[in-house]
Amino acid sequence: MTLEATASNASDGSSASGSSFYAAMRILPREQRGAMFQIYSFCRQVDDIADSDGPRPERLAALQQWRDDIDALYQGQPPARLREYVASVRRFGLKREDFLAIVDGMEMDVPQDIRAPDLATLDLYCDRVASAVGRLSVRVFGLSEGDGILLAHHLGRALQLTNILRDIDEDAGIGRLYLPLEGLLHAGITGTDPLKVISDPALPKVCAPLVARARAHFEKADEVMRRSSRRVVRAPRIMSKYYRAILELLVARGFAAPRTPVRLNKMARIAIVLRYALI
Repeated sequence: MTLEATASNASDGSSASGSSFYAAMRILPREQRGAMFQIYSFCRQVDDIADSDGPRPERLAALQQWRDDIDALYQGQPPARLREYVASVRRFGLKREDFLAIVDGMEMDVPQDIRAPDLATLDLYCDRVASAVGRLSVRVFGLSEGDGILLAHHLGRALQLTNILRDIDEDAGIGRLYLPLEGLLHAGITGTDPLKVISDPALPKVCAPLVARARAHFEKADEVMRRSSRRVVRAPRIMSKYYRAILELLVARGFAAPRTPVRLNKMARIAIVLRYALI
């Protein structure tokens, strides 16, 4: 599971055209928009490998090929599938290490499915699959180096934690559990079997600290965006407001079983775009 605002599995559609990512990126000038859709495409392709049901050794080899291709891109010998990335890398100063971090993050699900990582591992996962995407994105948006890295750190983690909280049941269905081990133990849950954990009456106690953590990251991201030019933070602000609304809907619904799926309705999505893109 990755940061679908910029990668895949959007809550309101399986492709970019149905996602908050698409709505946010459509407001960008052509060159920025093109670069962002290249980042999207890269994330999507790598994520599809990690989430496929193919043999694990084959998936690991396919991810390694992406690392090799990224290296070739930065050595001036881009493979065909990355040839169009050359101009964006040069124009926006996209960093090789951020592309590679994304591959590393996707790979964390491949040797074995993630189940109840400790907090440090969960934070590393969020950094790789979400904040690394943000570090590429803020360069395209035009934020200053310091505030850009800070925004990527906080907004990436806020969005990914929201994804984890929203997709608890879906992830458990494929054998994954991203809730932290420390939270399970604090709630008195000693096992890590995903289907048993999500049916445990103590699950809301596990989710509450993640909600608080996500909210704190949203607040820190807002601080950065408030002191930045409105023009350069229009797109990340749309994604932030969209996912903050999802988080609050999750809180209002609660985390006790049975849990109905949560999504933002079309009118609410349109209102966010109109408010933060046009006004």
